[in-house]
Amino acid sequence: MSSDNQQRRMSAFLYCFLLLLLLVVVVIAAAAVGAARLPLAEVGQVFVNLLSGSADLLKNGDGPGAAARMIVLEVRLPRIMSALLVGASLGVAGAVFQGLLLNPLADPFTIGVSAGAAFGATVAILLPTFLILPAFMAGPAIVPWFAFAGAVFSLALVYFIASNRGRVMPESMILAGVIVASFLSALISFCKSIAGEKLVSVVFWIMGGFSGALWSQVLLLLPYCLICMLILQAHAGALNIMAMGDTTALQLGVEVYKIRRRLLLVAALMTAAAVSVSGVIGFVGLVVPHINRILLGPDHRRLLPASALLGGLVLVAADTLARTVAGATEIPVGVVTALLGAPFFCVIFKKKFHQ
Repeated sequence: MSSDNQQRRMSAFLYCFLLLLLLVVVVIAAAAVGAARLPLAEVGQVFVNLLSGSADLLKNGDGPGAAARMIVLEVRLPRIMSALLVGASLGVAGAVFQGLLLNPLADPFTIGVSAGAAFGATVAILLPTFLILPAFMAGPAIVPWFAFAGAVFSLALVYFIASNRGRVMPESMILAGVIVASFLSALISFCKSIAGEKLVSVVFWIMGGFSGALWSQVLLLLPYCLICMLILQAHAGALNIMAMGDTTALQLGVEVYKIRRRLLLVAALMTAAAVSVSGVIGFVGLVVPHINRILLGPDHRRLLPASALLGGLVLVAADTLARTVAGATEIPVGVVTALLGAPFFCVIFKKKFHQ
């Protein structure tokens, strides 16, 4: 039995190591392609200088590789890092929601966080049209903050509806999420009907994307991503037991309702932070955990880090396709993930539930 466990650990380590290598390759390739294609050698040198802490990174002179350095560090790398962190957050949150809610179709958006963020962003975009606001509240920089507030509000509302004497059951959480998401989607549709010339901005944000990503957004998301992942990873053992059902978990001494409440809040907070930066991006949190479960099994101690790596890899690749496949026209990355993720998930669903 010990030998079998060792083999599984080694397989998981090799799988994660392979994902990490693929992620590095995809990040370098993503930094090289775009409207201005850069030689891989120059892009590689920029990353070598970045990792070695070279002082000339802060200079924008006319030396060799100066143009590549500016494009990579100031334009493409913030976007790539945003996509990586958002993909990792959605992948981990999806694995946690599926484990906690005991539902293979659960994902970060099942509980209404996505709709809440979309509603908050819609309000932020439309407010200047109807109200005279201070200058600091009228710019696009305020949209992520409103999206985050909307996501947290929707989470609080779902929890209030689903809770009964401090306990939240998986089925009630999903149903409450559907109710809140439907209500907020109706409000978003109403806002779009009165948006006027702001309609394009609202629709583009709701479809998801990383256009105009800044290092400030990366720094905003990074602490949420890291702290939430550490908390969730620390509870991986409890997640394994809770996946066997509430009755079994209670008999084994796990504080099911307390831990479920805590982990739902952490995973939803991580999703809210991610969605506030990227807009609504579907299917990453739904498909990524399923792929890893097929390849690694259901052990959350291995599933969570693998979902972070694969989620980041998938979203960086999808965003690279979104900004390059149609030439000068950029496709919202949420459209790309839906086009690729929906057929893939249909195949998984048929194999899993119609055997």
